Amino acid sequence: MIYQGVLKKMITENADEIQYYLDLSNDFININQLLNKEISISFLTYECLNCSLEKEIYRQGFCKSCFFDTPNAGDWIMRPELSKAHLGIEDRDLAYEQSVQLKPHIVYLANSSNVKVGVTRKQQIPTRWIDQGAHEAIEIVEVPNRYLAGITEIALKDHIGDKTNWRKMLKNDITDESLVDWRNKLSQYIPEEAKQYFIENNKETNLNFPVLKYPEKPKSLILKKTPNYTGLLVGIKGQYLIFDDETVFNVRANEGLVVSLEF
Repeated sequence: MIYQGVLKKMITENADEIQYYLDLSNDFININQLLNKEISISFLTYECLNCSLEKEIYRQGFCKSCFFDTPNAGDWIMRPELSKAHLGIEDRDLAYEQSVQLKPHIVYLANSSNVKVGVTRKQQIPTRWIDQGAHEAIEIVEVPNRYLAGITEIALKDHIGDKTNWRKMLKNDITDESLVDWRNKLSQYIPEEAKQYFIENNKETNLNFPVLKYPEKPKSLILKKTPNYTGLLVGIKGQYLIFDDETVFNVRANEGLVVSLEF
């Protein structure tokens, strides 16, 4: 079977084993069903996720002009503490920014390669954790807007990391931690504005990824440099496809690329 379409991050469903789906415009593929099967990936062209034009992708699936124009790529996306919709101040599109920033947000701890702090909208739990390849996670605070989540994350980053080591995550080089203990230990550093939103007595969530074999030395497939690749799929974790020859393919990092898939 041959399928063709523009890459977007895989859709996930939390179950006993996480289910992954790829939406290729006219086709909806359950990737779990392709485990232990050979897959060929070929890079064809570009398609910006905002304007849909055939323009080279700059970042996050957008061409360069869209990246600096669309509200979907504002600085507050990556830096929640810069959010200003709660003040009625526009960055690029106030109506859009209010629709996203003025929703309940969660500050959480997730353990993928190490315990890290992060921020996401409440409705993105547990999707955000799955996308990061976290095998365990827990909420710390639930706040009414993105700004409060951002300043809480900034305060906690002085005491714990906020980055995932993707190689350790894919190698499954992980140690189980008591996230409840971490949450309680970090609670003293929550800013005054967010202390009332601290979540007590909740349990950590555990996630199970569909991986038959973890790579010992993962090597990243970059389609712009290697436009044609064929390999045996042996796992899916985070937003990565893992192949038997230890090649790993980050679907999200290749958003906006039009590809053909054959299996």
